[in-house]
Amino acid sequence: MSHSNHPVRLTRRVLSAALASCLALAAPAVLAQSTAATVRGQVTLDSAPAAEATVTATNLDTGLKRTVTAPAGSYNVGGLPPGTYRIDVSAGGQSSSKVVTLQVGQTATLNVPVGGVAETATAGEATNLDTVKVTAEILAETKTSEIATYVSPKQIDALPQNSRNFLAFADIVPGIQFNTGTEGSTSLRSGSQNSNAVNVFIDGVGQKDYVLKGGITGQDSSRGNPFPQLGIGEYKVITSNYKAEYDQLSSAAVTAVTKSGTNEFHGDFFWDRTGSDWTAKTEREERGETVKPRSKTEQYGIALGGPIIEDAMHFFVTYEGKDYNTPRSVIPGRQYPVENLPPDLQAAVRDTVSSPFSEDLYFGKIDWTLGDAHLLELTMKRREEEELTNIGGTKIASNGTNKTGEETRIDLRYQYSADTWLNDAHVTYEDSSFGPRPANLDVGYQLFVPRRGEENLNNPAMEEVLLAGGGGDFQNKGQKGYGFQDDLTFFGWEGHTIKMGVKYKSIDFNAFEQSPYTPQFRYDVTQSFDIPYFVQYTASGNGYPTDVVSKAKQFGVYIQDDWDVNEHLTLNLGLRWDYEENPSYENHVTPDALVAALQAWPNINNANVDYNYQDYISNGNNRSTFKDGWQPRVGFSYDINGDERHVIFGGAGRSYNRNQFDYLSYEKYRLAFQRYELNFSTPGHQCTLSPTCVEFDPSFLDPATLAAYAAANASNGSEVFLINNDLKTPYSDQFSLGMRNAFGLWGQQWLSSVSVVRVESKDGILFTMGNRYPDGEFRNNDLDWGGQPWDQALPGWGRFFLGNNAVETRTTSLLVSLEKPYTADSGWGMTLAYTYNDAEENRTKSDNFSFDYPNLDNVAFTQAVEVPEHRLVMTGIADFYGMTLSGKLTLATPKPLEGINCLNVDVPNNCYFDPVTPDTTLGYKQFDVALQKEWQISEDMRFRMRGDIFNLFNWRNYSQFDTYRGGYDEALGQFVANNNYRDRTSYEIEGQTRTFKLTFGLNW
Repeated sequence: MSHSNHPVRLTRRVLSAALASCLALAAPAVLAQSTAATVRGQVTLDSAPAAEATVTATNLDTGLKRTVTAPAGSYNVGGLPPGTYRIDVSAGGQSSSKVVTLQVGQTATLNVPVGGVAETATAGEATNLDTVKVTAEILAETKTSEIATYVSPKQIDALPQNSRNFLAFADIVPGIQFNTGTEGSTSLRSGSQNSNAVNVFIDGVGQKDYVLKGGITGQDSSRGNPFPQLGIGEYKVITSNYKAEYDQLSSAAVTAVTKSGTNEFHGDFFWDRTGSDWTAKTEREERGETVKPRSKTEQYGIALGGPIIEDAMHFFVTYEGKDYNTPRSVIPGRQYPVENLPPDLQAAVRDTVSSPFSEDLYFGKIDWTLGDAHLLELTMKRREEEELTNIGGTKIASNGTNKTGEETRIDLRYQYSADTWLNDAHVTYEDSSFGPRPANLDVGYQLFVPRRGEENLNNPAMEEVLLAGGGGDFQNKGQKGYGFQDDLTFFGWEGHTIKMGVKYKSIDFNAFEQSPYTPQFRYDVTQSFDIPYFVQYTASGNGYPTDVVSKAKQFGVYIQDDWDVNEHLTLNLGLRWDYEENPSYENHVTPDALVAALQAWPNINNANVDYNYQDYISNGNNRSTFKDGWQPRVGFSYDINGDERHVIFGGAGRSYNRNQFDYLSYEKYRLAFQRYELNFSTPGHQCTLSPTCVEFDPSFLDPATLAAYAAANASNGSEVFLINNDLKTPYSDQFSLGMRNAFGLWGQQWLSSVSVVRVESKDGILFTMGNRYPDGEFRNNDLDWGGQPWDQALPGWGRFFLGNNAVETRTTSLLVSLEKPYTADSGWGMTLAYTYNDAEENRTKSDNFSFDYPNLDNVAFTQAVEVPEHRLVMTGIADFYGMTLSGKLTLATPKPLEGINCLNVDVPNNCYFDPVTPDTTLGYKQFDVALQKEWQISEDMRFRMRGDIFNLFNWRNYSQFDTYRGGYDEALGQFVANNNYRDRTSYEIEGQTRTFKLTFGLNW
């Protein structure tokens, strides 16, 4: 008991010291809110800085006011929710007013002369500000070191989009991919890092998923949306060089602001639909190989907002729903002929199955301005979804998974504004759960075929052909808890904006997984459809807890100085520190029986073993919390002419992500439900009789027989997981240099940016095999491929896996953007985003498992798969004849795929992973268009109708290619190259065939 108290006392001391340091620094301070906008500039009186001026910013929609004084003419109004403001300036008995539009997280410059002196227009100033449309274009943020792009309300409203996931617009930003999986799930990624490196901040609060991958809650293998699009006002995407206020990420940051009610009552309703009748046929359907299935996709929603007390209190509520009924084609792996399957499976393959999905999203917000200095906001989000998934491809419907997800988030925000400082505090609550279940409880019937190049080997590596019977996915995982964050900024020191903040969260993590839930039998289709060669199943009985629960504590603190050295040079100097306690990892005790087995096994107790198993044995006191999460972040911008038209910018910084709780839980819940394996001696799969190698008996098809066999043989299972006692937190180092320009062309304002970015991510968690041969070696041959100790079982346990920090990526990117922002007076806007990636990784897809090598110490970096070398996204919006036309063109070179190369001229079967670029010029191309028309049906109500066409030209983006380069042919006695290497192997495509979507809506 005394030992367990030590970490608690240490945490309290660390927390108290950090809080005291932060508060001491923040004596006179103001908010550092990632979604709040700032307007600043110079007030001049008769061409000279005003000696004493007063500046008031008033939100024209809500009545919110902020007033500051400008003793030497310089003013800074921070903490402004994005929106349209009237800036009132008075100095020397004279006054001036201007109307501007401020964007999310923007720092805009507005120089205001009073006294009748003619204005001089610059890129950072505003002219003709009697209309909102002009100022929205001119108040551009060019003088920043961030590599960031705004997604405006007009783009969200007008650009073609199918999913109503507001993050789908993020790919109009260079360096960002919004990917849609074959089953409809969506994810956001930047560079060569996976989606779990992303974080999204809504109203300044991070939406991080601490348990699952996906980056944020609701985006792990889900077709749903993380937030109702009707509730999102606008957002900003920062791909690199973000400031110290951003935490728990190592790639891109998205910061979004939600909509609020205004002084006028408004409503918005929409309903859209598409279906099989409005979708072009696939190639398999055109060839008559399968019948076009009936499908339906409906999305609908409503939003209401208005005043409770004019200029003081407002409300906003919205609901969005989804009903999908999506067809899935079942396609046997390795192009296995359908006619060679058993008759019942032939029918299951030829009949396209349906995958239903439904989602309900709710969001509500109340804001209350208690005088000019005080603002209260209360928001609540609720997400509910369920679907039948994991079908299609090689899985028939019976093998699917019923998946449910729920989420509740509540945020109470209080903002206090003073003349030179502002405080922004949040108290948050979150509860998110994820619960897949098998669609049926039959035993699994899995058909496999020997991997190419190993057809004639005994016990070859096998590849999937078809999965039938019951699926094995049974989980219950989630996070729940409270948080507090306080962001402060002080701009009373001329030339400096000092930002600082502190965040504390108490979150309960839970992870339950039994996988597979029912026994999964494998059959070699080259040998038999009736006698399996292998079965994997789980059983519990060793007394280990079946649920993994951890009461985690998170703490973060930062300080940032944005220093305007002079009219040309701005320096951004920041430092962040993050800390997290995770008791389930830190206090874990390795079972005595497992420790004894490791100590007694000679295979890992000799000089040839390349690791020390003692580094993975935890006694509950020899693991410590990672305390080195220091993250310096520095940036600069140099305004060449001092007019914000041509700015050179750059920066360098470190950012820590976090270890997913699901991976940290492996060493616990894999003990609870031990995974057992039996190998049956069949032709082509011979093995020696042992507790895991037996003659097949039909009684084994009964799960009760398998459980009894495990109990009778006193085995602890087939695999366990051990994690290094000195596990670190993954991070990335980022470096950037670029130039941003604002210029006039064709009488319009244009913005351009060119930058080079280098991102190196390190310390991703990786599990490798810990078993070794009697001589301590990982392989029983000199090959780079094969010979792993799969049959070298740890006595009484089987295989075990070691978790270490090992996964790394390296990406150098050229990011180019060009934008003519949409304005109502011009009636059009366009964007261009080009990305060049030179991306490498030391583990394919940054996967968290590697069983081909003992570790990644000597594994070469290879081209990162699924990251296209070139990617171009262009959008356009134009108004004409009372209609709005928009379009989006996406072009990308082929994504490298995972490939296998066995063409070693010296040793047969010496294979290795070798990324493959498909043999096609363009890997992805899609052009989407939308046309919308509105009709005024009463003084306050408008009816709209809209049509979206996705993949207008019905381009086929094929996704399946032959990735086997070739290998040794035993019959010929020589190495043979695969003549079909890089060729297309199926009709499967990425994305969709040409699809039409119809939308009806009402605004009032």
